[in-house]
Amino acid sequence: MLKKKLLLLFILVAVATAGGYGLFHTMTYADDEIRQVGPAAYQDEIKTEKLQIITAAGQTHTFAVEVARTPPQQAYGLMNRKSMPRDHGMLFTFQTEAGRSFWMKNTLIPLDMVFIRADGTIHHIHENAIPHDLTPILSNGPVKAVLEVNGGRMGALGIGPGDKVRHKFFAVADP
Repeated sequence: MLKKKLLLLFILVAVATAGGYGLFHTMTYADDEIRQVGPAAYQDEIKTEKLQIITAAGQTHTFAVEVARTPPQQAYGLMNRKSMPRDHGMLFTFQTEAGRSFWMKNTLIPLDMVFIRADGTIHHIHENAIPHDLTPILSNGPVKAVLEVNGGRMGALGIGPGDKVRHKFFAVADP
């Protein structure tokens, strides 16, 4: 009797996990949120705000950013965009400062990812992330926000770690 129960349990688990879509399949958070929201509904929700970066040399660079505050907005991000104006981007904001990981799934344009601490200091920049690449891009330390802009833009403007980001989200005065 015990052998029959174990065999039945084995068959149940095999059937439940067959093809990766059974009872035990775990859909990624991003895929689930994208299906629930979709690009059209998502893009209607986001407003553009002003963000400034002040370099160590004292130069100020202004960007128009969409702020991805909600999980659906963060899950969809800049996916499926064929282009983006030169000094535009998206700011991903989080409740807590922690290590972050991003990828380029369904992202059609190269991006610079700017990892920002709670006080607005740039911690790390990953330049020219490759479109469609599923390799995790790590913050290399705790951050509270991530700014995505066109690939190569940070280098072209001379922006680097230690520079300051001004936006109402950070503990730095609103621009």
